[in-house]
Amino acid sequence: MSELPADQVRTLLAVVGEGTFDAAAAALHVTPSAVSQRIKALEQRTGRVLLMRTKPARPTESGQVIVRFARQLAALQRDTQRELGIADESGPTQLSIAVNGDSLATWFLPALTRVPQDPPICFDLYREDESHTATLLREGQVMAAVTSSAEPIAGCTVRQLGSARYLPVANPEFVARHLSSGQLRQCLPEAPVIVYDRRDELQDRFVRTLTGGRAGAGHLRHYIPTSQGFYDAVTAGLGWGLIPDQQAAPLVRSGALIELGRRKWVDVPLYWQQWKLDVPALALVAETVARAAAEFLHPAR
Repeated sequence: MSELPADQVRTLLAVVGEGTFDAAAAALHVTPSAVSQRIKALEQRTGRVLLMRTKPARPTESGQVIVRFARQLAALQRDTQRELGIADESGPTQLSIAVNGDSLATWFLPALTRVPQDPPICFDLYREDESHTATLLREGQVMAAVTSSAEPIAGCTVRQLGSARYLPVANPEFVARHLSSGQLRQCLPEAPVIVYDRRDELQDRFVRTLTGGRAGAGHLRHYIPTSQGFYDAVTAGLGWGLIPDQQAAPLVRSGALIELGRRKWVDVPLYWQQWKLDVPALALVAETVARAAAEFLHPAR
């Protein structure tokens, strides 16, 4: 296969980013017909279908490889222009990062405030469960990710950040109503529970540990898909749930929440994965995030 024409690669990236051929055409200042011809030419050159013609358009597995290459190429080009002093028109460096909601709500945003802004860096954050952020990295949608996956994605490096600690808690009224009639391992599988979304297995994992694998969390589940909403639902007494210790500990000390079980927390190891690219801005963010994680997270075991 000969080299990949830059205009065709950029066009594929534009279609994936904009979602449709028409929107990509507008972004590239060409006709939709030109966009279609470039995509077809790139597919013929690679001998693979690169794009699913859905709404929005989605890259195939082969297309993800090209999209990742296109984003890396764009990042290297911006960095080279900046080093040459000809990047005024391109604006600040943009870094796309996937991060889980609990990290966003606790330690990650304070970490980003420590990143020097000379030259300026714009952050494009994607919120996703820590067990799925690596998927965005694999698809080429982001340049880096906070993930629970220790296995490096192809073309990426990985470093351990530490462990996020979750405390099982409920408010006192909830405990009196649902958890006071017997041992915790007997009551908890029957009690209403707060779950982030249908991929969230943390509460089930905790209950299985208590019951020796005989039961998971209760069938009466409230799905609250935001970190703040989850926290509010537990503190309001809608159900019990596992909350990051940075959020839960102050309320436990004040008596507003009760910790369920003594020293029965759940630790979730977190890792930083990023492209293997010599981009100074990305390296700077990685070092800043790692230092902040060492302060906020618990040491990995």
